[in-house]
Amino acid sequence: MVSHSELKNLFCSADAVCFDVDSTVIQEEGIDELAKFCGVEDAVSEMTRRAMGGAVPFKAALTERLALIQPSREQVQRLLAEHPPHLTPGIRELVSRLQERNVQVFLISGGFRSIVEHVASKLNIPSTNVFANRLKFYFNGEYAGFDETQPTAESGGKGKVIKFLKEKFHFKKIIMVGDGATDMEACPPAVCIKHTNFFAVCENETKTCITVKQKNKINKTYLVSIY
Repeated sequence: MVSHSELKNLFCSADAVCFDVDSTVIQEEGIDELAKFCGVEDAVSEMTRRAMGGAVPFKAALTERLALIQPSREQVQRLLAEHPPHLTPGIRELVSRLQERNVQVFLISGGFRSIVEHVASKLNIPSTNVFANRLKFYFNGEYAGFDETQPTAESGGKGKVIKFLKEKFHFKKIIMVGDGATDMEACPPAVCIKHTNFFAVCENETKTCITVKQKNKINKTYLVSIY
């Protein structure tokens, strides 16, 4: 079992730390909040649950949910102005300390860039360190789809982003923190372990995976992957 200080040292020894955003950096699922704002919350929430569990390919689930929501540019802007996302307690301090130690911090999300960039600005993370899906709009502001060429628009996309970052910046160690199936895909093969402490660790031939359980959210588990 790894101690809290060892986990802290692990983060600080990394060249870069990548965070999922929805239900990790922020407390909400961005697409569910957008669906609620647009009046189709129940149908979209169920799709999100299935997508996070890996029951449906991510791009198919994203396409299906957005077809229901049909968000306009104005609705996205109003959502951010009237119901901005709430940062997870402690994340601002963690990101700040990583940055103080010159650890690069990235946000890699299957959510929407307009929302993720808003979150990044609150954490002093440059927009160049944001990887997320882009909504497309017609000239009148109506929904026109999403950019399907983004790696985060499909299953396995977060792993592709991490590979790109390693090749571009020559990082020796990257840590990915997240809570869903797309985060596990970034660190294949996924490792499931039982744990009773704040976190536990196991190793296999290719990598180390740490499962983190928040003390104040007994059912909340994060996968922390080291590359």
